[in-house]
Amino acid sequence: MYKGFRSLANNNKLMHKGENPLHGHETLKIVKNGSAETLKTKGKRKADPLWLKTQQLIIPSENESQERQSGTESRTTNFSTIYGRDLLPAKNGEENTKQFLIEVVHILLNYVSKSFDRNTKVLDFHYPHQLKDGLDGFSLELSDNPENLEQLLVDCRDTLKYGVKTGHPRFFNQLSTGLDVIGLAGEWLTATANTNIFTFEISPVFIMMEEILLKKMYEKIGWPSEEGDGIFSPGGSISNLYSVLVARYYRFPEAKTKGMACVPRLVLFTSEHSHYSIKKAAAVLGIGTENVILVKCNERGKMIPSELELKIMETEMKGFVPFYVNATAGTTVYGAIDPLSEIADICEKYKLWMHVDGLLQLCNQLCADYLFQPDKHYDVSYDTGDKAIQCGRHVDVFKFWLMWKAKGAEGFEVQVNKCLDNAEYLYNKLKQRVDFKLVFDGKPEHSNVCFWYIPPSLRELPNGQERSKRLHEVAPRIKAKMMEEGTTMIGYQPQGENVNFFRCVFSNPATSKADVDFLIEEIVRLGNDL
Repeated sequence: MYKGFRSLANNNKLMHKGENPLHGHETLKIVKNGSAETLKTKGKRKADPLWLKTQQLIIPSENESQERQSGTESRTTNFSTIYGRDLLPAKNGEENTKQFLIEVVHILLNYVSKSFDRNTKVLDFHYPHQLKDGLDGFSLELSDNPENLEQLLVDCRDTLKYGVKTGHPRFFNQLSTGLDVIGLAGEWLTATANTNIFTFEISPVFIMMEEILLKKMYEKIGWPSEEGDGIFSPGGSISNLYSVLVARYYRFPEAKTKGMACVPRLVLFTSEHSHYSIKKAAAVLGIGTENVILVKCNERGKMIPSELELKIMETEMKGFVPFYVNATAGTTVYGAIDPLSEIADICEKYKLWMHVDGLLQLCNQLCADYLFQPDKHYDVSYDTGDKAIQCGRHVDVFKFWLMWKAKGAEGFEVQVNKCLDNAEYLYNKLKQRVDFKLVFDGKPEHSNVCFWYIPPSLRELPNGQERSKRLHEVAPRIKAKMMEEGTTMIGYQPQGENVNFFRCVFSNPATSKADVDFLIEEIVRLGNDL
């Protein structure tokens, strides 16, 4: 199906005037297997080039005909006369529902195809005021009156069009890159099931999947399955909050019922390069951000164990109570891995809770009786809602479970290794060039590579305040051009005394070494005249 869709996209190419397809009254050239036809459209832009096929403006190719006969034959529905009220559960709404969802699936498949197509942009950038004011056929404003399904299809397509293709092989901006087709299928199913995961009776299969998947993860990190516990959380920030919450309960369980007034002044420790969510967790839990002690790092961004021990002794001398150390296995910017064994020895010596990437122990003994009755007809230990702050959680487990089924542990290993190989490839390429400078020497420990681009105007400038000031402006200016052209995306930031530098992070298995080469040359092209 997927291969056929790619063939369809390659055989019928819609060439249009301007950047956006089907603006108002425009002349369109349809190219079908090398034969061009010129047509004139009228009125408002429609939902998708596929809509044109429903109006028989494009003669289907042989491949497209086969594609349409495989379950999407009917393209004649006039969605301009159909509204949401005409879909299920409306009487006789089944066919309308089917046709509408088929159109949505075509929009999604088209987007998936474009996400892997290096000839497409990573983003079609527009400024906030442009999106707020509305673009041709696309408005963010809400009305009291319902709009027809044709407009909804326009909105679906344009929502994807004006967003960032994070699955694009040339998107390097965040760690959350890549588009896994199996995971996508899992998310579609999860949305269709439309259930939360908190009790066995409401989500029995997902509850069991989560338990099995977590046990598999315990096994991979060397924990006995009977000693581990956990849940899937919405993200890293909430995971870190859970870890501080559990550590406080472990040391002072009475804080859960009596509050912070019953405990001494608590302090926790984290590296100066750690994620900002540790401070947020301290604020939310009433510990206070002033009681988050930042520990110095070396030039590679690793926590210095001797500095940690010194900070612990200093706080104890002040009468404070240390209770928690956050060690980072792959910092956000440098990708540095703290010396975990040495930190663990210090934590054991001072009897401190050591957190590495989300440990969770059983600390939930207060539950909502109406949800978690102990006299249910099944084992209530499978009810996980009491472990989570929000009780009901989005079902994240199914797409991960399905991906594990498809890849196996070996497949994930191959995927991770490719990302690490790409990082090392970029590092080696930049090390050989005079127009780039690495933020620190040494191969990357993780999938992050940090570097400066040095434009010709700065290469002969001696080190000093003026050079640093001008170099600080280079990355933001290149990023601005990059966003406007939409060719690729990469993040930048300062760190400590280092002025703005690029941080390239690899997590997309679709990214190739050729994409890395493209990134390098694109930065040069956009920044050469700065």
